[in-house]
Amino acid sequence: MDNIRNFAIISHVDHGKSTLADRFLELTKTVESRKMREQFLDNMDLEREKGITIKLKPVRMMYPFEGKDYIINLIDTPGHVDFSYEVSRSLAACEGAILLVDATRGVQAQTLSNYQKARSLNLKIIPAVNKIDSPLAKVKETRESMKNLFGFSDSEIFEVSGKTGENARNLLEAAIERIPCPKRALDKPFRALIFDSFYNSHLGVIAVVKVVDGKILSGIADKIRFLHSKKETTFNNLGYFTPQMANGSKMCSGEVGFIATGLKDISLVRVGDTAVLKREFDTLSIEPLSGYNPPKPVVFLSFFPENGKDLDNLKKALLRLKLNDAALSFGPENAGSLGFGFRCGFLGLLHAEITQERLEREFNMRVFATAPSVSYEIVLKNGAIIFAASAGDFPEGNDIREIFEPYANVYIFTPFEYVGAIMKLTDKKRGKFADMENIGESEKSGVRLMYEMPLYELITGFYDDLKSVSSGYASIDYTLIERRRADVVCMDIFIAGEKIVPLSKLARREDAERIGREIIIRLKELLPRQQFMVTLQAAVGGKIVARENVSAVRKNVLEGIYGGHRERKDKLLDRQKEGKKRLKKFGKVTLPQEVFWKVMR
Repeated sequence: MDNIRNFAIISHVDHGKSTLADRFLELTKTVESRKMREQFLDNMDLEREKGITIKLKPVRMMYPFEGKDYIINLIDTPGHVDFSYEVSRSLAACEGAILLVDATRGVQAQTLSNYQKARSLNLKIIPAVNKIDSPLAKVKETRESMKNLFGFSDSEIFEVSGKTGENARNLLEAAIERIPCPKRALDKPFRALIFDSFYNSHLGVIAVVKVVDGKILSGIADKIRFLHSKKETTFNNLGYFTPQMANGSKMCSGEVGFIATGLKDISLVRVGDTAVLKREFDTLSIEPLSGYNPPKPVVFLSFFPENGKDLDNLKKALLRLKLNDAALSFGPENAGSLGFGFRCGFLGLLHAEITQERLEREFNMRVFATAPSVSYEIVLKNGAIIFAASAGDFPEGNDIREIFEPYANVYIFTPFEYVGAIMKLTDKKRGKFADMENIGESEKSGVRLMYEMPLYELITGFYDDLKSVSSGYASIDYTLIERRRADVVCMDIFIAGEKIVPLSKLARREDAERIGREIIIRLKELLPRQQFMVTLQAAVGGKIVARENVSAVRKNVLEGIYGGHRERKDKLLDRQKEGKKRLKKFGKVTLPQEVFWKVMR
């Protein structure tokens, strides 16, 4: 155990974590040079296409240093705020972290957020400035920012290049010297923390674990028990990630590896659960490990299968993804004429986008997604409290006493010249200015703006607008703080007098008329014309705020009639007129799925 080191690489998105991990893999000869490729640990197609890390990746490396052979368990982590739960779980399995900062961009939003996560877990943090080989690098200014914000000394900060490998060996050896080994606990009953999991068609559910206490051996007829799910199973084998799965004979306290459970029910192996040996559990008192605080979804949208017959397949795919993505949550939803689907909760819009793409690529599922929304807290007049993330969950207006919407502390890191444009943008988004502080020696080094903002405004285009007004230089991080009183109404959409629940929306009272008019105009353009005039209406609390009519298709009933008295033609036209009146009174309009999705988009 004295020769084991567990650490993660943390940083803002695109600051070079995966590239630095590549250099470590080369230095330790974990991956042969002929097999090496850029961002080796990013093995998902989506990760390589988008250039970001989505899933944490553990890898076991061996490195000789000062006459000893060290076991290094490295965890490569995501950088985007939507995948912060992956970072939290990674850090809980480590004793240290390398905090990486891009010298061309300086300290950004997730740099600070990830630093605070590591500090809260009392990890040893090794700061490093990356991309020093770039002609745009501002090494001195970046070092000053790190000293001012985090309190590092000059001697603590490393200067490296993940691309060329400059000083990468020194940084790796500093991690061995500075990061403490795991605590000794070999004489205790076996306990392992599950910090990730995935499904293998041959081995069943694979639990990625850090062994906290004791040891576990392979090749014996023994069972493991999961304390949370209370499931017991005879495990197939165990081993390590090198970075491929490699079988091992045992895992001891302090080590990171995997256990192949053989289970086919993916819900039985949960992230944060504690794995123990059944024979020890039967005779000894074993307490579960603290695990993780469950993530709270902040963005909600619904997935519907393109073909209604694929509903069960969509459920299975979401269950499979949830095993691999502990931050995903979902439940069934009935959208009336649009059929059944699932209401899903995410940590952000990118999280939702990645999930939809994974459904389509990994499970060949064609799905449609509704517009994103947040969860409102509603206090009823009888004192009951309910939560509504969609119009279908919204109670009658007469029953409501108060409505509260979620707010967030928003941290914006930006070069100084974009501050004015960003302040104008945040004012439009109902942002309340809290503070501003310089980063580095001068104002030109950049500033950090702090705002309080409704979460709804944050998820409806704010990130894209921020990138636009800052020429792509600004970065953002946020944390939920509290719920505040809001004037929110349920805006209903009616087609031919029938309420279309999936098109109904929750909106601020002052925005409801504008949003309703936009939906009605879009419907008028897309809805197929009927044999009778169709009325489109948007209503708030029984009051019509927008209305349009879709004119009827005119059928020429006089076609084929030659000659004859005028009264004969008038009789046919009057009969057609009466028929249209009956259709308008009793006729129903079916909203085609393709029209619904075009309106939602």
